Amino acid sequence: MPSKQEFVRDFIERDRKLLFEDCKKDQEYAEHENEFKIIADFTEYSPLHMGHRHCMMGAKEKVEDGIFVAVVPGLFERSGRGLPYIMSRHARADSAVAVGADIVIEGPPMGIMGSGQYSLCLAKTFKALDADYIPRGYKPVQGFQEILHRISDGKGVAPKPYKIIDMDTKEVLIKGKLHEDNYVIVSLSRSLKKINFDFKDKFIFVPRIEGVSGTKIREAVLKRNLSSVEDMLPPETIEVLNREVARERAPIHNCRDEEGIIELVNEGSREYLKSLALLDDKTVENLIKNRPFKNMADIEECVSWGFSRHYKNRILSSMEARIDKKTVSSYIDKYPSVIRVLNFKDKDTLKNFKNNIPTRRIEIWQ
Repeated sequence: MPSKQEFVRDFIERDRKLLFEDCKKDQEYAEHENEFKIIADFTEYSPLHMGHRHCMMGAKEKVEDGIFVAVVPGLFERSGRGLPYIMSRHARADSAVAVGADIVIEGPPMGIMGSGQYSLCLAKTFKALDADYIPRGYKPVQGFQEILHRISDGKGVAPKPYKIIDMDTKEVLIKGKLHEDNYVIVSLSRSLKKINFDFKDKFIFVPRIEGVSGTKIREAVLKRNLSSVEDMLPPETIEVLNREVARERAPIHNCRDEEGIIELVNEGSREYLKSLALLDDKTVENLIKNRPFKNMADIEECVSWGFSRHYKNRILSSMEARIDKKTVSSYIDKYPSVIRVLNFKDKDTLKNFKNNIPTRRIEIWQ
């Protein structure tokens, strides 16, 4: 049985090939049926907890005849914070279908993109699905209801440094930073507006439930102590987690291809390192100046400070993936060149899904 490190290296190399292949494809569209409403939800499910289930069930109850499509990122198994997911997207898709999702498709490779880039890819995914509804969990805070009202009305709202503005009127709606879940909603509305996707009355906003902590769950998995957080997790998620742990494929949220990163920074040319997605010139010069490296800690010390507190982890994820900036740009331009289905409820549901979206290039990838 391969070790977790070998498992990580193998899927990174596989996903590099997938990304380059996707860059060569062009999406195909055709007329589609409108018999079933498409509920498209983007969630990382790392892992799928009771808060995710609450949002899913809230949307399914509101749209009883809908097909719930979970958009689960994605290539390289790295989050928008640059952190590895707790288990592979296939395992996360298994838990999603077990809990109640009808279809699970692959989302964008968040770990090698800036936040604006992957938000744009998500918006393009919803457009490719011709989504009828977009459920999103949010944290109720003072002043945010006005923002939700404007988004529900189809108006774009955009995050700016230390403020949130109406894209049309330029009115400042909130000053300061937003909670992460709320920021995702605002950023997504901006991206949807940018691609001219009409999202009026499409969002289903669901208040977050209290008492669920993804951090505590991941810590419990590392300590093999799921019983301490079982009230935060659906039993279906616990079953998938236990299966993946037994197969040495979880938890992997603390696993990186360290050998590959060290080899890259020690042997990569200045030109090659500068070409990689997200890597800035200052970081590259620091790496060149201080190499050779023997450990990850010294490499991390060479990464410059970015605008985001997650910048260092994003840089590490980019060095694992080794995808250049031009390829990422081309990938985003064509995204999604293919809708890759990771799991589905049953064959009838899959058939209805295919018939009710405009995208024709669909791959079943289980």
